[in-house]
Amino acid sequence: MCGIAGIFHTEGLKPVDPARVTAMCDALAHRGPDGEGVWTAPGVGLGHRRLAIIDLAGSPQPMASSDGAAMLVFNGEIYNFRELRRELAAQGARFRTDGDSEVILAAWQRWGVDCLPRLNGMFAFALYDLRARTLLLARDRLGVKPLFTATLSDGAVIFGSELKALLAHPGLRREIDPLAVEDYLTWGYVPDHAAILKGVEKLPAGHYRLLRHDAAPPASVQWWDVSFAERERGSEADLGVHLLHRLREGVTSRMEADVPLCAFLSGGVDSSTVVALMAEASTAPVKTCSIGFDVAALDETSYAEKVARRFHTEHHARTVGADDYALVDRLAGMFDEPFADASALPTFRVCELARQHVTVALSGDGADEAFAGYRRQVFHHREEQVRGLLPAALRQPLFGGLGALYPRMDFAPRPLRAKATLLSLARSGEEGYARALAVTSEEQRAALYSSDFLRLRGDYRAEQPFIALMRNAPARSGLDRAQYADLKFYLPGDILTKVDRTSMAVSLEAREPLLDHRLIEFGARLPERMRVRGATGKYLMKQAMRRSLPDDVLFRPKMGFVTPIAQWLRGPLAAEARAVADGAVLARTGWFDAAALRTIAESHIAGVADHSRLLWQLVMLDRSLAKLL
Repeated sequence: MCGIAGIFHTEGLKPVDPARVTAMCDALAHRGPDGEGVWTAPGVGLGHRRLAIIDLAGSPQPMASSDGAAMLVFNGEIYNFRELRRELAAQGARFRTDGDSEVILAAWQRWGVDCLPRLNGMFAFALYDLRARTLLLARDRLGVKPLFTATLSDGAVIFGSELKALLAHPGLRREIDPLAVEDYLTWGYVPDHAAILKGVEKLPAGHYRLLRHDAAPPASVQWWDVSFAERERGSEADLGVHLLHRLREGVTSRMEADVPLCAFLSGGVDSSTVVALMAEASTAPVKTCSIGFDVAALDETSYAEKVARRFHTEHHARTVGADDYALVDRLAGMFDEPFADASALPTFRVCELARQHVTVALSGDGADEAFAGYRRQVFHHREEQVRGLLPAALRQPLFGGLGALYPRMDFAPRPLRAKATLLSLARSGEEGYARALAVTSEEQRAALYSSDFLRLRGDYRAEQPFIALMRNAPARSGLDRAQYADLKFYLPGDILTKVDRTSMAVSLEAREPLLDHRLIEFGARLPERMRVRGATGKYLMKQAMRRSLPDDVLFRPKMGFVTPIAQWLRGPLAAEARAVADGAVLARTGWFDAAALRTIAESHIAGVADHSRLLWQLVMLDRSLAKLL
């Protein structure tokens, strides 16, 4: 795992100052403490920070191809590099190292951009071809590894693994994009189609850009997508065997490393599955790391310990408490853009714990998106069945009217919290699912914004690109469309961003075996009844793992990595909640109605409503803006 950065001139072969590339790489030192390098040529500069995982001494970067005609900086891992190496060697390629970086260079020289579908891994890389004078920027299928770009006023394209690399370049303007603020207030993160600063872009997952010195920067090209339009055939038993094979492939391929590795273990289905399959494939005890909370109702450590005992792992654990709120400024620095998934805090702590023992950690991320494991997906599946029974002309006035009258009951038992469901049923499936995923609704945001910000936002609404993504999905059903949107929007924007930044902050490589693209593609083809059965999501995966995991792990209610921020903001951190309305940076922007923010804070502290996610969003926005501006 590494950090990359660079500069490419699209208006001729202007010289690149190596010191400027070095400064961009220095901003990424946490991503690669084991080595650094910069290479420049007329019109281009590439920089690299290395975290050594495979071929520890033999693969420094930037790396030249065997004939010196191409240069590479690469962040990630190619899990099938040995098979590709053998194939390329049989066709005449020569190799000087034992790592995966040189395989990318040889693959490019053999197949051009068609090399990308042959790579099984997580990656973001920049490859300069000295003969063609082109720069290839590429990102892996699902967006595990990030890549930020910006085009400067002089025609230079700058890029880096994190926004902070671009911020190190003096030519980057620091102007906040108000539409990205709208995105952030809606989702709790800035999705991949946007960036907090005007002029900055993120290369989308499964896309590449091929830059030339004599042409304007082109649009990105999609080289991979996942389709939910086809269906696997076979019995439940046969499909379960196939699924288990794919799960094993994903786990074992990500266990290869020349350094120690462990697994994150929450005690839920996904992380427990990874640990079970690691234990099956390993001759030595698996190392596991867990995080608990000081709020008993949200603490899953007993389940993690049960799984650890079952597989005789070398288990390490620690507890996160309200005192860990002191990390808020450090978190803002890790993410650069505002990021309000509160589970980033315990994720950072478990990464910190893992780094004390290993250099690589396997996580359980991805199965919920691939196999319909989120509660909202199961609800959406049921709602789509209702939508199929009633025409929109009847649904909209019926459920819309009931939803408007039904009280908001945040603290009531779940069956009584019907307001959101009623309002969702009054809308299309895409609109309803966007509402289910959003932290704040369009109505809530309108009440928060000042009149000046409403003018800046104009007609744009954050839900629009999400709804369009669902409607244009290669899918058969509403459940398909919801999962597609989660894989393409929520996964890279929230989950993978969280894991990448928190792990890299402590120079830990995180790998996601359940995001092996072969497994994802298989999951997308499963019949709906193999994904959702009654109220159970991830049905086939749970059935396939019953031979290895107990039912009280597989079938207990899903908790997720939930941080007790609501309790903290009502108790030891109440002062922080009250300070939101008068946050120094937020107050200067004039974007929000201060009286509305005070009302939200006081109603949360009093227990009248649960506004914890919104309050945490505002805290993180304030701290992030303080570092950006």
